[in-house]
Amino acid sequence: MNTVSRMLMLLVLGVVLVTPQSGFAQKSKPAEKTLIGYVSDNHCGLKHMAGMGDDKSCTLMCVKNGKFVLADRDHKRVYRLDKTGQEKAREFAGQKVKVTGRVTASRLR
Repeated sequence: MNTVSRMLMLLVLGVVLVTPQSGFAQKSKPAEKTLIGYVSDNHCGLKHMAGMGDDKSCTLMCVKNGKFVLADRDHKRVYRLDKTGQEKAREFAGQKVKVTGRVTASRLR
């Protein structure tokens, strides 16, 4: 085997050995999803208690001791919102909204 063939073989072998390791080391981010739901609070979640006023009043009162969430009533799921979501949610308390972000195991980003 001549020197050029040997170098080419080592180069190809090196690429084959490196590719899986670099792919394994990278973490993939979850794809963005669009969800539709109501801006609620983590105490009430999907349904507000009777006698607490409308959805907006109840959410703003309960969130004083909690966090904003996205309540998807159609699929009966509640999503915690990240820091940016917490800051934006107050403006839409009690309203039906469309949110686009990444759903992780613990919250919508």
